[in-house]
Amino acid sequence: MKTLIVGGGLSGLAVAEALESQGHDYLLVEARARFGGRIKTHHHGEGYFDMGPAWFWPGQPRIAALMDRLNLQKFNQYSDGVLTFEDENGRVQRGKGISSMEGSWRVVGGLSALTTALADRLPEQRKRLDAPVSTLERVEDRIVATLANGEQIVADQIVLALPPRIAAQIAFSPALPAATLQAMQNIPTWMAGQAKAIAVYDTPFWRDAGLSGDAMSRKGPMVEIHDASPAQEGQYALFGFIGVPPQARSDEHLLRDLILAQLSRLFGLEAAAPEQLYLKDWAFDPYTSTEADKAPLYAHPTYGLPPAMSRLWSARLHFAGTEVAQDFGGYLEGALEAAENVVLSLNAGKWT
Repeated sequence: MKTLIVGGGLSGLAVAEALESQGHDYLLVEARARFGGRIKTHHHGEGYFDMGPAWFWPGQPRIAALMDRLNLQKFNQYSDGVLTFEDENGRVQRGKGISSMEGSWRVVGGLSALTTALADRLPEQRKRLDAPVSTLERVEDRIVATLANGEQIVADQIVLALPPRIAAQIAFSPALPAATLQAMQNIPTWMAGQAKAIAVYDTPFWRDAGLSGDAMSRKGPMVEIHDASPAQEGQYALFGFIGVPPQARSDEHLLRDLILAQLSRLFGLEAAAPEQLYLKDWAFDPYTSTEADKAPLYAHPTYGLPPAMSRLWSARLHFAGTEVAQDFGGYLEGALEAAENVVLSLNAGKWT
């Protein structure tokens, strides 16, 4: 039986690697020109800077085990020093608040080292880039996937390793039940409405001044800032989550000016002249975000696989991705949890 995995982020890669190790017939297709999904690492000199997720935590066994198996190294998020707070008028205070990321871990080489290592374990003939799926049609006991270029792939089962709202944009024939589509559209895509800025420097001047790099702001445009420096010395960075709503941050030139002005207020004049300022606005990434995802999230959503999204097309259509993980939905661990659940279903003989 052939399995088509749609989506080459962490969850899709984990499903593919498991099927490869078990000798199953499969193909992994990814719409982007790279694997990794929301995991995206920029390299600057010897430095590496995650523009999507950056952390994992103790008590997350799947990613810890995967790191060990892939011989990747972790390091502690930097949090030594005084915290910074900026009020709505731009007044800066020191020592107020807590380091919200203290105790978290990052990956040496950036998180793309993880997804690249997984992708490299897959034979070339088992993976495809630049291959967005536009339609899925069930024809008797087979499923025909049509790519955007018109190419068709025939499979026995489908794993949609995508955010459910993105998966809902695929044309299904026969149409999925209304309750299923509604359930898919009701699941917020984790972090899809976020934008992230990373300013790269050749010296950690904030550390030298006794600052941790952690800052909270009520003025913005960044609302939460942390030290994003790599494990090794030589490149240093500060990153921030941009709190301006997606509809108000379309002027990138203005946004860059506002970010540099804010960094200067928070950390001094040196902060206004980074070697590089990277921006990634996930809200305008068509393979991550929908219009519904541009609405702000004020709390961590309740994730998991709704009953309406289970056992579709005679249990041949399945969902993976962090948004359908029951225990760790929204986290990297959740992407691996969802992948594990799909593979367990296969091994239990439910895909027959």
